Parts: sequence; C-alpha cells; structure tokens
Amino acid sequence: MSAAELIEKARAKGLWLTTAESCTGGMVAAAITDVAGSSTVFDRGFVTYSNTAKTEMLGVSAATLDAHGAVSEEVAAEMASGALAAAKATIAVSLTGIAGPGGSEFKPEGRVCFGLATADTVHTRTVDFGALGRDNVRKAARDEALAWMLHAVDSL
Repeated sequence: MSAAELIEKARAKGLWLTTAESCTGGMVAAAITDVAGSSTVFDRGFVTYSNTAKTEMLGVSAATLDAHGAVSEEVAAEMASGALAAAKATIAVSLTGIAGPGGSEFKPEGRVCFGLATADTVHTRTVDFGALGRDNVRKAARDEALAWMLHAVDSL
C-alpha cells in the first residue's frame, strides 16, 4: 500500500480525504502530500496534539475526554467526525495514541486508537503496536491509517 495508490484511487472516484492526527503529528498528511498531485484529493489536515486543540478544532467533547481520556476510541470517533465536517471531506481518518516512551497499565506504550468517518458511518479500532519505540510506533500508525483509508476508498 502506498499513498500514491490511495491518491490515484480517491481521484478516480472524486473523493476528498482529510486527517485528524495527535500522536503522529501530521505524518499521515505528510505521506499524502509527499505525492505530486495530492491536492486533487487532499485540501487540509488537522494536527490536534493537545486536548484543547481537539475540542477547539474538531469539536471533541470535553465530557468525552474526561470520561475516556484522549487515547480512546470515543475520542478517535469524535476527531474523525469533526475533521470530516470541518474539511467537507468524503473520508476522514483520525489517530490518537501513546507513541512512547511511557504509558500505563491501562493504556500501554504503542496503543493507538483510530477513527474513520464517512457521511454515513464512523468506525473505530484500537491497535496495540507494542513498545517498538516512538519512531516505529508513529510510522506503524501512519501506515495503518493509510491502509484503512485505502480500504475505505475501495469500499465507496
């Protein structure tokens, strides 16, 4: 899977993509915009590293953050939905996680929660990549997000 393939398929279907990233700090958007011609399917992405940014830019509820924490499928869902609406996109992917170092018994290092929103649905999932080191967790999360977006493009 490559970002170029994602862009090619999204362009062929007339789809618009957007991203809402926390732990990856814009790596998914960078992978997309590294490809020449990506502006035909990608208008903007959101890097919302803090909880304040998540609420202000994406409309993530403070109550959701308080109840579940930033690293949760509930927050990932609201991030994806907020990005989809703000960017007027067809598909939005979101990522929030603990790249490391650190973590806790309940939210270990390497855990990333993903959201994927379209006009009709919002799906979430959590992947525990393990304590691979900060750089490797972030790269793995980027690749997972791109693959999930490609699957969504193929499904539309």
